Amino acid sequence: MLKYITKLVLGLAFFTTIFVQAQEPLAKKETTFKGVYDYAHILSNQEVQALSQKLIRYSDTTSTQIAIATIKSLNGQDIAMLATEKAHEWGIGQKGKDNGVFILIAPNERKIHIATGYGVEHLLTDYLSKQIIDDIISPNFKRQQYFNGLNQATDVIIKVLAGEYKADAKKNSKGKGNLFIIILIVGGIIFIMSRSNNSGKGNGGSNNRGGGLDSSDIFTAILLGSMGSSRGYRGGSSGGFGGGGFSGGGFGGGGFGGGGASGGW
Repeated sequence: MLKYITKLVLGLAFFTTIFVQAQEPLAKKETTFKGVYDYAHILSNQEVQALSQKLIRYSDTTSTQIAIATIKSLNGQDIAMLATEKAHEWGIGQKGKDNGVFILIAPNERKIHIATGYGVEHLLTDYLSKQIIDDIISPNFKRQQYFNGLNQATDVIIKVLAGEYKADAKKNSKGKGNLFIIILIVGGIIFIMSRSNNSGKGNGGSNNRGGGLDSSDIFTAILLGSMGSSRGYRGGSSGGFGGGGFSGGGFGGGGFGGGGASGGW
């Protein structure tokens, strides 16, 4: 009797494990860098090879690894958390450098996430990652041009990491420009009100012998401070796979802490 119970328990455990793995996206832990891991089969074999070869060559040249994975479905999981967890678990990038970038695509949910390792997030900021998704990947994916979207996006990422690509200055400074205008308006109102009050008091009230700032000094300070902050604003915010039949060595990095951005199409 005990023998049959043991077999039943082992059998249930086996099928439970299979079921859980079937429900978990990216259950398999990859240990070899291939560049592209097209589990959802949204790319042709030729497209996988072309992308993989480019990313492996880039890794061999710079030691920075850019990995792309497509999965059929997230099965209810958050794409940002999943991408960060798996990129860290697999160790995308080089040991001691944490210079990995992981692009995760979920076609069923039409979601995209770019996860950045600690070693590259100061260059490939959250803002730039979002811009790449919105301006390059999403428009191509809407036309079902998956290869073009990923090929162009990785080209831009490579330029970003080489310091050859900058954020859109107009988009990047819009919020600061509005804030600067508001500060000027408020400062102007304070200046006019203060001048009006001083003129009503006569000469005796305008000497400001107490050592404090008069209204014009306050306005000047506000103006210069806001100009300085607008100049210092750089934009962005910083927060680390079936595919081709060849590889670019192993993983060894990791160091992903949540940097990156999500989007959809």
